[in-house]
Amino acid sequence: MSDELFQERVAGNEVAFRNVNESLRAGVGSVDASEPVPFCCECGRIGCSDLIELSLREYERVRSEPRRFFVVDGHEIDAVETVVSRHGSYVVVEKRDLAGAIAEDEDPRGD
Repeated sequence: MSDELFQERVAGNEVAFRNVNESLRAGVGSVDASEPVPFCCECGRIGCSDLIELSLREYERVRSEPRRFFVVDGHEIDAVETVVSRHGSYVVVEKRDLAGAIAEDEDPRGD
């Protein structure tokens, strides 16, 4: 598989999980912003069904950057992303190169 196709596949998986999480976030309503809420791991692994508990405050902090995603620690893919912070059971990653451009283009909160 070419590097470009690999980046497209990984970014596509992560964007799909981000969209699921945006729907979950919308369904939560007015939960206390510091209470943990389960979200899907946003990694690029096909078939991942792991959940990560984040407060809405933490969730919004990640969502404020369109190239950033949260994944279970160990699910990061070095070829397309950089770990920007670690938080116990999950890490925040930032997409690079083509994967980053796709993440930005597909951001549901984008203009």
